[in-house]
Amino acid sequence: MDHTQALGVADFLSQTDAITKGAIFILLVMSVATWYLIITKTIQILIARIRSKAFLAMFWNAPSIQAVGDALGEKPPNEPFSHLTSQAIVSARHHAQHGASRLTEAGTAAEFLTRAIRQALDEETARVESGLTLLASVGSTAPFVGLFGTVWGVYHALINIGMTGQGTLDKVAGPVGEALIMTALGLAVAIPAVLAYNAVTRNNRLLLSRLDSFAHDLFAFLTTGVHVTEPNNIVPPKPMATTSLGPN
Repeated sequence: MDHTQALGVADFLSQTDAITKGAIFILLVMSVATWYLIITKTIQILIARIRSKAFLAMFWNAPSIQAVGDALGEKPPNEPFSHLTSQAIVSARHHAQHGASRLTEAGTAAEFLTRAIRQALDEETARVESGLTLLASVGSTAPFVGLFGTVWGVYHALINIGMTGQGTLDKVAGPVGEALIMTALGLAVAIPAVLAYNAVTRNNRLLLSRLDSFAHDLFAFLTTGVHVTEPNNIVPPKPMATTSLGPN
């Protein structure tokens, strides 16, 4: 049975024309790109979870924001939460030391910090969502590429049957069945892409929700009198407990 199936697939590939071979090549490229993203995204998500857990444990057990900033200075951020914290602390220090010397730094320290946190959140959102467009495109187009190959293969099979004048079932079933392989190939490429897209999207939604909640806590720490710089050199910004991260 396996030998017959192998011969059927090989016979189908040997009889395909340039258009069908092109469709197969497109599906192959889609499949390789999909599995590359699946593997790399899975590894990135697992590593980010481990690093985020370690950083959050360090953050909540730190004696002060100053200690967190010193730790980030020794070890550069390598996951979303540490990156957000680093950007926020650097921005607060910069505004406390230099004030509003440019248009991008205009406003109070809280407003400047809000813009910096929003920018960090946007950067993390763009980073975690990279590759999703490709997965969505493969999931939605691969079945149609396979269907096109099937239609084209069936068309040529019927043309050959009409030319030979042999329209019996044993003559029709083979070529048409082999042409349906293209539909199976299209589904085999599309299904992993759709499942991966849904899984990564769900993970990103949960991550960004946690990151947004953490950003509010971080903003509160940096705007309620917590020293983010050496008190002998820089005066910390005044407490602004009523300011939030939402739009003004």
